[in-house]
Amino acid sequence: MSKPYSILREKMKPSAREEAAAKTKALLNAMPLQDLRHARNLSQEQLAQVLSVKQAAVSKLEKRTDMYISTLRNFIKAMGGDLEIIANFPDGSVKINQFEDIDAKIGRSNSPSFG
Repeated sequence: MSKPYSILREKMKPSAREEAAAKTKALLNAMPLQDLRHARNLSQEQLAQVLSVKQAAVSKLEKRTDMYISTLRNFIKAMGGDLEIIANFPDGSVKINQFEDIDAKIGRSNSPSFG
């Protein structure tokens, strides 16, 4: 018979609990779009409705490995978030801000773009 995780966790050594918590945090800090959508408790249908596209377009987008920044930003905004582009270097990180108002700069509306 399976045991609840809380009971198993109580039996773990403190160092093992800390290691498990660190791994969980690392996994939550980096994930594919599909997993992020699941973590936000959203279905493809719900997201498609917010983006004014068909569910199939959301499915296709989640499988892409290359897309426009504006497309990704719209996808993240539809989930209630904001996209930040960070460049990491050995001596520090820099937030790239030229993409924040890309629609305004090129004269587009905030309508979803899946290009």
